[in-house]
Amino acid sequence: MEDNEKYTDLIFPPHELRCRRGAKGGSEVWAPTRRAWLVLTPEEEVRRRVVRHLMERLAVPATHIVEEYPVRLNGQPQRADIVVVDMEMKPWLVVECKAPEVAINQAVIDQVARYNSVIGARQVVVTNGRIVRAFVKSENGTYAECSFPL
Repeated sequence: MEDNEKYTDLIFPPHELRCRRGAKGGSEVWAPTRRAWLVLTPEEEVRRRVVRHLMERLAVPATHIVEEYPVRLNGQPQRADIVVVDMEMKPWLVVECKAPEVAINQAVIDQVARYNSVIGARQVVVTNGRIVRAFVKSENGTYAECSFPL
């Protein structure tokens, strides 16, 4: 099933997704790091490509990638899309994925910064698959834009 063919203009390389028809007729995609079938939405395709990029291109072990990382903000449960942990299992990268049609604007950057105020990673990334913006957090808590290896 090639449901991802409509997104040929994404920065992250396409790869064959393991897909199936869901109970309600929509497409589902296998998420190996979560060991679960998920509804294949445009945002989920971006997430799948980012996870694959982290594993294959940046050599991040699958055991160091946590999807839907729980975050409590003002007492409310939230979830960060992807958190990469280091060898000591401490977060060092937070990635917020959006659908390709969603603009990567200040509101999205603020969202990942709020998550990171709880998570405490050194780097954050926001992407819609077409645009990638990466930031490194300084000792004083400010963020500076940096590059993200593609």
